[in-house]
Amino acid sequence: MSAFGALDPARGEPRAGEANASASASGVPPGPVRLFRPISADDEEQLPAEIESLCMACFRNGVTRLLLTKIPFFKEIIVSSFTCNSCSWSNSEIQSAGRIEDQGVCYTLAVRHKQDMNREVVKTDCATARVPELDFEIPAFSQKGVLTTLEGLIDRAIAGLEQDQPGRQESDANVAKKIDEFISKLKHLKEVESPFTFILDDPSGNSFVENPRAPLKDEGLVVTHYRRTAQQAAMLGIEPEEPCETLVDSAEDLRNEVLQFNTNCPECNAPASTNMKLVQIPHFKEVIIMATNCDACGHRTNEVKSGGAIEPLGTRITLQVTDSSDLTRDLLKSETCRVEIPELEFELGMGALGGKFTTLEGLLKDIRDLVEKNPFNLGDSSLPDRAEKLSAFGRKLQQIMDGKLQVHVTLDDPAGNSYLQNLYAPEEDPAMKVERYERLFEQNEELGLNDMKTEGYEADGSPLR
Repeated sequence: MSAFGALDPARGEPRAGEANASASASGVPPGPVRLFRPISADDEEQLPAEIESLCMACFRNGVTRLLLTKIPFFKEIIVSSFTCNSCSWSNSEIQSAGRIEDQGVCYTLAVRHKQDMNREVVKTDCATARVPELDFEIPAFSQKGVLTTLEGLIDRAIAGLEQDQPGRQESDANVAKKIDEFISKLKHLKEVESPFTFILDDPSGNSFVENPRAPLKDEGLVVTHYRRTAQQAAMLGIEPEEPCETLVDSAEDLRNEVLQFNTNCPECNAPASTNMKLVQIPHFKEVIIMATNCDACGHRTNEVKSGGAIEPLGTRITLQVTDSSDLTRDLLKSETCRVEIPELEFELGMGALGGKFTTLEGLLKDIRDLVEKNPFNLGDSSLPDRAEKLSAFGRKLQQIMDGKLQVHVTLDDPAGNSYLQNLYAPEEDPAMKVERYERLFEQNEELGLNDMKTEGYEADGSPLR
């Protein structure tokens, strides 16, 4: 039997009887067994499964090891490694085992120093990597998914180009010479003799480029989320999004009804249910609150979506936190909102933590957990000074929650769908400043408004003649 135990063929999960029997034998109370377990050096049960496989180099049998694990704040992945004892050939790759994200993601990194080559990079097989200065591109599905560094990604490209060079030199010496010149340029690229741009575009939204200055803002890294095109959706093997049918005809009935639909738990993948309700926030607007509870593993999560349209103007709310009573203010953070704390030189980007309806204290706790559990700042590869900075940042957040440190908290939402409770409503709050501003072209591009046409249509949606 493999290291993952007996699997239910219908659901790909351990059979309940065998899972509970093994748990009882070890003295551990019976409970759900998760296939995807967080990476931990102390977990002795997290062993890879070994499968005898054919070596593609010498055509003898080798061993493939499969490990189902979960990267915190990223997703479930399958790590596979093949080794041949006969010819010593080896190969490793990762595959995403989680769902495809709702939006694609594009990372644009300005590489200025050689330290940038050490940034961790998660590149899925459907991602495209580019260096515009060299007119160099690694197309989608030309490489397997990999967890490496920027330097390692370039090394893989160099190894791929050098692989067939002996054959090219015999068949076409001119082509081989040009490829040798290009390989030389790639090797000089690793030395960062001059700045260049690295772009990682993934329509599945499952790739990642490390921010080594976390929790501070990375001035050299720009993260953009976008809607997939029909061609990208077809490339990923998914259907294009279709307009959803109206759930209820009456808006009043929707406000009074809790809708429920079936889904899967993001932690253990067991069947679960999500509750959704439309709620009116006083002095603001309607929002949709969704909550998911899993009876199998006890995981609970909630998310907030704006129930209205994108506002004509962006909103920037700045609150001066002076005492502990300010931490009890209700707060709505949409998925398009950025959070800034100038005194700590901290900025939380758009899309991080998703949409939340909580209190200011709850938001600070979520930020602290996000920073402290960042997997790219833990383990043997982490730097001591970076770990100390993160620890100091966590202590400052705790001082804010204890009322010992006064700071300013800014919610900057270009969509205008975020909210912070005004304790003096409907009068102005002396500790809170609300600004309305015109969005920039780049902000409209991120929200998908530049290509959106709403004029020139009939009432039924057909174009005007």
